Amino acid sequence: MATAPARARHGRMRRAARRLALAVLAALAMLLLGGCRTLGYYAHVGHGQLALMAQREPITEVIADPATDPALRERLGELRDARAFASERLGLPRNGSYTGYVALPGPYVTWNVFAAPEFSVEPLTHCFPIAGCVAYRGYFDADRARREAARLRGRGYQTHVGGVAAYSTLDWFDDPVLSSMLAPGQDDPVGVMFHELAHQWLYLRDDTAFNESLASFVQRQGLREWRAARGKSPPDPALEAHERAFVSHALALRDTLAAIYRRPLTHEAMRAERDTAIAGFRAWHAQARRERWPDDARFDRWVAEPINNAKLVPLGLYDRWVPAFSALFQQSGGDWQRFEASVRAIAAQPRATRTASLEALLPPGSAD
Repeated sequence: MATAPARARHGRMRRAARRLALAVLAALAMLLLGGCRTLGYYAHVGHGQLALMAQREPITEVIADPATDPALRERLGELRDARAFASERLGLPRNGSYTGYVALPGPYVTWNVFAAPEFSVEPLTHCFPIAGCVAYRGYFDADRARREAARLRGRGYQTHVGGVAAYSTLDWFDDPVLSSMLAPGQDDPVGVMFHELAHQWLYLRDDTAFNESLASFVQRQGLREWRAARGKSPPDPALEAHERAFVSHALALRDTLAAIYRRPLTHEAMRAERDTAIAGFRAWHAQARRERWPDDARFDRWVAEPINNAKLVPLGLYDRWVPAFSALFQQSGGDWQRFEASVRAIAAQPRATRTASLEALLPPGSAD
């Protein structure tokens, strides 16, 4: 006979499954005219989400299980405490998200496909009933993502496929802690959790840069405050300086490419100037690694692999307005409630006005 906790857990899972099924059916009903490929995509993501939700285990039970690896128990205990901190100190949603755990077979839960024309840094966007228009398409299967990237290359787009350790369902479901968040080489899982909760806190349809930059700021500032509250040292300032410099130069490269594409040049001339700009970026990185950050190899692989317009898209989305939100937080006196009110006021503005408000907050010399 099932125990009461088991029955309760199964009941939650059934309710979540019904909720997801209804959401997927609603999405499909809205997209019946979108063609078989669109319907196939929604079937894929619906199945992937259902499978993920079915695997959730309450973190409290995983921690209490004697068979749980001690290192995992310790990390989940920290995330449980950080989840309470997120609501009590940062004002992030208080709900069932990140109270469950899912062990995945690999280092990523989904793979995002980014695409951009050969002579533009503006991404190809995809529009969905709930999330609005976003600059990528996510897949639960890496092979599906690679096939989509190949299809888009066949249409003349440059593409980039990136593995994702966590994502948000925007409070439609109780998002779990994923083993991919704890994998080596990933960002601090506490910060990742803050990032995803920020999407539940505030999300604007059709403005990916606003959403991702806000979540990135919440991730970084929240992690600083969490570490301070735990008596831990702040993130290594040298590592943070390296990341800021890398992102700044990558965004400057994107701006340089955009300027090249606007000029009345032949395609051959644009390609030549693009190659020169990318070579200059790689030369900067090599020199910076030798002289300033000889022990920090985090970005070496990114630089060594092919760089194209699509590969620069995530940086433009996740980091574009972070300095603006940082300035706004300082103007709010470091008070999260005041910061939230200010952010929501900007979010309520028309798109052009919102962009102007964020640009006015950017410090002098900012990459954007």
